[in-house]
Amino acid sequence: MKEQAHFWRHPAVPGTDLLKARYVTHRFSRHVHDGYAIGLIVAGVEEFDYRGTTHRAAAGELVLVNPDAVHTGQAGAPGGWSYRMLYPSIDALAGIAAELGAPHTTPHFPAQVVRDDEVAALLGRAHQAAERGDALAASTLSSTLFARLLARHATPRPATAPPGAGGRAVREALDLLHQSLLDPPTLEDLAGAVGARPFPLLRAFKEATGLPPHAYLTSLRIRRARRLLESGMRPARVAAEVGFTDQAHLTRHFRRIVGVPPAAYQRAAGTYKTSDSRAS
Repeated sequence: MKEQAHFWRHPAVPGTDLLKARYVTHRFSRHVHDGYAIGLIVAGVEEFDYRGTTHRAAAGELVLVNPDAVHTGQAGAPGGWSYRMLYPSIDALAGIAAELGAPHTTPHFPAQVVRDDEVAALLGRAHQAAERGDALAASTLSSTLFARLLARHATPRPATAPPGAGGRAVREALDLLHQSLLDPPTLEDLAGAVGARPFPLLRAFKEATGLPPHAYLTSLRIRRARRLLESGMRPARVAAEVGFTDQAHLTRHFRRIVGVPPAAYQRAAGTYKTSDSRAS
């Protein structure tokens, strides 16, 4: 069966994107989300690495990915997998958690694959209502879904351990990468700029972020590209603005992280310009 993916904005819940997709050979590269990734496997099996542990999610199971958690995604069976995903922001889930009387902290899902038939059915109905554009049903069902998920499967986010000896160097390296999308330094230059040696910095950087510096830079570029695409900027110019060599380079990395090409993302944001059909 042919691969296909449809990405769109929730018609009634701010800060929430949706994806309905079937993938067979597509592989998501290591990446993170600003918010949550919550999905239902409809058919097949998805396999994904989550912070160094491999998980498999089969039809009927829920996938729960926390913000800023490095993960991948690929077929776990020859026929690939189909799923429905929601990407609510941290604020969206934190607001519902507060209404439920939960502690004032970011909700956290300790298990990444769970079997909960009631919540799975609710997710399917909420997603389908959003796909139809039924704002009242979609908002009601989505709010109920998030409340059930939080009540049954979430805990307060665990406290993070204090940074190790390389923490200062990593923080400074992160600042430099945020400032260097167009002309990034080599690993040696990055280490020299923060007063560290290359391999200790690389080790500390991966421990802190889950990604080596070059992959982290790519994730920064895609995050910036999403904002520019949402503003209506043409993909070819976006590629140049965030440091990719050309539009094809942007498209390749964008699809590996977001799951759809830039043009589809712009259509979901309502900023796609039909004269720029080359962006697909």
